[in-house]
Amino acid sequence: MFGFRKTIDIITLFHKSGSPASMRVVTLLKQASATAAESATEDQASDHRGQTETAAGARRETFDLNITEDPPTTEQLQTILEYVGLPGIPGIVKGASSTHEALKKFRENNDSFQRPVVVDWNNGKAIAGDKESEILKLLGMSKGH
Repeated sequence: MFGFRKTIDIITLFHKSGSPASMRVVTLLKQASATAAESATEDQASDHRGQTETAAGARRETFDLNITEDPPTTEQLQTILEYVGLPGIPGIVKGASSTHEALKKFRENNDSFQRPVVVDWNNGKAIAGDKESEILKLLGMSKGH
């Protein structure tokens, strides 16, 4: 009768309003959020097979979308750098090639943080830039995968 519900994932976009790439990501995330909400409504009205299908990852569950123009905190940046790993660090902090260097550059000037960056905090993933296919994959909504 009473089931445990998974907490809703939180997706954060570190956004820069003057950036065309960042504006494209805002649009993509808002569309994905609306699609996920529509699917959740359909699942609630359907039988349990639809819910199992969602739980198995065939469709994205709803998520909270947090769009911010603020830079991440130092702790958030450290987490993001862990998510992207060493090869992804230069895409997050301009001119950095290691976590230590990225944190140092960020503390000196938080404008070194390159936006847009999409972060899925619950699943430990982050994408820098406006790579639509990678963002959809991060959201579990990739086409043809």
